[in-house]
Amino acid sequence: MEVLVVYDVDTVKAAGRKRLRRVAKVCEGYGQRVQDSVFECTLSEEQMERLRTRLVEIIDAEQDSLRIYRLMQPRERMVEELGRRLANDLHDPLVL
Repeated sequence: MEVLVVYDVDTVKAAGRKRLRRVAKVCEGYGQRVQDSVFECTLSEEQMERLRTRLVEIIDAEQDSLRIYRLMQPRERMVEELGRRLANDLHDPLVL
């Protein structure tokens, strides 16, 4: 499944800045950053549940916001990119 992970972490205090870094680090392990606090991921159900569990353990539910959107159609039909392209197609071959 393809999902979009979007978060807003309160960074007024040092603890919030630490949570922000931790959330980003976890998301980097599951997908690619397309904007500062937005990740596109292609996941199995098991990976999705692991990602969700890890993020819930990190955020402060009273101060932070986390949204996970399950994209119902292929990404190409759901996303319109305007301006500078910041992400690679997850289905294209990766050249190292």
